[in-house]
Order: sequence, then structure tokens, then C-alpha cells
Amino acid sequence: MLNHLSQHHIETITLWYVVQHSLSSFYKLVNHFETPADALKPDNIVIWQNLAIHKNHIERFKQLHSTETQKHLQTLFEHIHQHCDFILTPQDHYYPTQLQPFEDKPPIIFGQGNIQTLIQPQIAIVGGRKASQYGRQVTYDFAYYLSHKGFYITSGLAQGIDEVAHQSALKNHRTIAVMGTGIEQTYPSHNTSLRTEIIKQQGAVITEFLPLTKPLQQNFPRRNRIVSGLSLGVLVTEAGLDSGSLITAKLSAEQGRSIFTIPGPIYSESHQGCHLLIREGAILVDHPEQIIEDLALPTQWHSQNIETSFSQETISIPEHLIQLYAELDWIGKNIDQLANQLNLDIATLTSHLIELELLGVCLQQAGLYLRCRSA
Repeated sequence: MLNHLSQHHIETITLWYVVQHSLSSFYKLVNHFETPADALKPDNIVIWQNLAIHKNHIERFKQLHSTETQKHLQTLFEHIHQHCDFILTPQDHYYPTQLQPFEDKPPIIFGQGNIQTLIQPQIAIVGGRKASQYGRQVTYDFAYYLSHKGFYITSGLAQGIDEVAHQSALKNHRTIAVMGTGIEQTYPSHNTSLRTEIIKQQGAVITEFLPLTKPLQQNFPRRNRIVSGLSLGVLVTEAGLDSGSLITAKLSAEQGRSIFTIPGPIYSESHQGCHLLIREGAILVDHPEQIIEDLALPTQWHSQNIETSFSQETISIPEHLIQLYAELDWIGKNIDQLANQLNLDIATLTSHLIELELLGVCLQQAGLYLRCRSA
């Protein structure tokens, strides 16, 4: 349950409501006015029109202070307080740094569970809803291995491959679900217990959609950009030619992420999408270690002993170190880069880096500082 919403969060949610999840309208307004608060000033209605904001959004803006609209907003805020453990905007420390470079990043993330999972190393596993026994087995095996190695497995909580990936990664307490509905709903409903278990096992469930948003068909392809954007790479374990997971793969390529896929029988319709991806340049894998190797993570990651490297206990990063930890990657940055990006003096930065090293989540290698495990 969320006890407090900052004024910035309230204004962001309000603008997100007015534009009804339109990324183009939201960012057009914020880029012009700089803040949601300025965009929502009543005197700016003419500027909204000059910016060619959709007429439905302008009409909703005109009605913003009406009794009916304010009542509906109050209902939304009540749901947010009741169902969210956290909300994030790009201005918040915990907002996933891996999403920051994208112009279509979610302006707000509503979430339940462990907020620190979102800045952990993730691999997305996706596939068709009508999964074969073969598809389920390879998905389970890959998700278990990768999560045991320390990666969080990110997927869409959908029927079929998604739910198997979540179930397997739960064995190692490392999975994140990205939904295409409001935070108070679960779709499909039979995955309600799976969702509950994800939160119970220190995972996270997130969505960019406002409470009361129904499972509309267009929301699911849209949420796939978050699944792929959060991850170092995307693995498609089984997919037909009409599978939504091909959309995830396409988005992954546009975001500069690696695409991996597992081949199947040549006569299997449920693998024709995987074979198409291979023909278009996706990386064929038959063992999960190949994914880790291909992602070209530092040598120290590979040298970890699979039996002992990643315990199921989650390390909690202290609040004052979160921004620094989020800025680190698995390639390495020098201290001057970090000082400039974080606007910290060298003495303070060095002290914070030592704290992260003592926690076992940061490593100095050849003058560079990098992550050395998942927290």
C-alpha cells in the first residue's frame, strides 16, 4: 500500500489521465512546458491547440476541474494508494536506467513488490500463448538456469510461455511481470495466484496503465516495449508466425537489444516464428550459457560458480547508494564519468563506491567500476 504521493506524482498522473495514455501527447506537452504542472495550467489551453494535441485530450483538459472529472480522479488516486507499493517517473532514483534513453519510455510506472528488482540485470523470455510441452520444457529450463545465474526473468504474465517463465524463475526468487492492465487487475485472471507469488517471492509486478484500465487488445503489444527495454536481451522460446512475441523481438531490435531464439521441429507451426527470427538474424541458442556469453558480460560474471554465486537472499541497496548503483553497468565506468553523471565530488563518490564494494555488488577492474552481481 502506498502511503504518500508527491505533488510531482499527482501532476504526472493527472496529465497521464488527461491524455489517456497517449505517449505522443504526453511528451509533446512535457517537452514544451517542461513539467506536467505547467502543462496543466488552465491558461495554456490555446498552446495545447497550437501543439496539435488531439481534440479529445483538449476536451478532457477543459473538463479537468469539473465535479465529474475530479470525482473520477479521486477514485484513481484511491486505487493507487490501495494497490501500489510504489510509483516511478523518470525523475525518480529507482526509475530503471535501462529505459531512460528511449523516447517512448513510460512516463509513470505503477508497481507492486520489490522496487529494487527493476534496476537488476534482466533477460526477457517470451513466446506464444498456446505453448507445446516442448516449448514449456525449454522455457522452464532456460528460465531456471538464467535466474539461478542471477538474472531476473522479465515477461508479460500471459498464458503459455510467459507464465512458465515466471513459474520457473520463482524457484530462484527472480522474476518481474509487466502487465497490460491497471495495477488492480490480473489478466488472465487464472494467473492471480502466480502474480501473488511473484510479489511474495520478492519480485515485482508493474504497469504503465492507470487503475481501472481494462485488458484492451492494443495494450499488450504496447507493453512489450517495456519488457524488452528493461532487459539485456530477449529470448523467444516458442512462437508461431502470428505470435505477439515477434512484436517484442522487433521492438528489442529497435532498442538495440540482443534477440535469442530456440529452434524447433521444421513442421511445427508453433515454431515458425522462431525460425523466421533466425532467418532475420536472431541468435540461435540451445543452451542458456550461450546467452550469457553472447551478452559479453564481464569475465567475472562467467567465473561465478553456479552452485554458490547467487544466493536466494536479496541484498538491499541503501537509499543513499541507489542512484550510484543504478548508474553502474556491467561494462564499467571510470570515476570521472560517474562524478559527472551524478554531480558528486570525488571524495563522496569514492566513499559510496567502497560501500557498494563491501556489499559485494560493485567491482573495480582496470580502473573501471562495474556491477559484479545482482543485488
